[in-house]
Amino acid sequence: MKFLKNIRPVTDSDSELIRQYKERGTIELVGQLFQRYMELIYGVCLKYLQDTNAAQDSAMGIFEELVVKLQKHEVDNFKSWLYTLTKNYCLMQLRAGKKQITVKMDEDVMQSADLLHLNGEQDKEEQLKQLEHCLGTLSKEQRLAVELFYLKGKCYQEVAAITGMDWNKVRSHIQNGRRNLKICIEKEKINTEIVIK
Repeated sequence: MKFLKNIRPVTDSDSELIRQYKERGTIELVGQLFQRYMELIYGVCLKYLQDTNAAQDSAMGIFEELVVKLQKHEVDNFKSWLYTLTKNYCLMQLRAGKKQITVKMDEDVMQSADLLHLNGEQDKEEQLKQLEHCLGTLSKEQRLAVELFYLKGKCYQEVAAITGMDWNKVRSHIQNGRRNLKICIEKEKINTEIVIK
């Protein structure tokens, strides 16, 4: 599994690479350390997270943590320190995931099509117009979060990474956006029925 490419193999010790990184701040040095222990990192992530995509995402998150933390911490035994860092990172992901799981979501709006309750070929065009109109009524943040989550299939963490919002803000914008979208769509349906009658 290759996360980083074109990083030349080095024979310097872990301590020497860390020392050089602290002096120069060259991220390639962290990349060399990361590549050396990539299998360990990925293995620990997979053990805790039980999902290959989540393990890969977390491994890249750990790389980003290394860039920051190696500048701040004195590390005597890098392999042991890295194992602890990786384990703690995964535990934090699991805790965040549990918070996500406890968020109450309506069953009937879990998928993008379900936002509209699409129920007939001739109705779809009208319903898609309603969705487009109602998306336009949301705040910029809500619209972006809802589109990324429902229409693009991104998870909360991916939405947070793309938008620069923190996880709680993303959750709030998705929940509020979904609620406002549902209210707007219901109003549009009622207005359409009144016009038809």
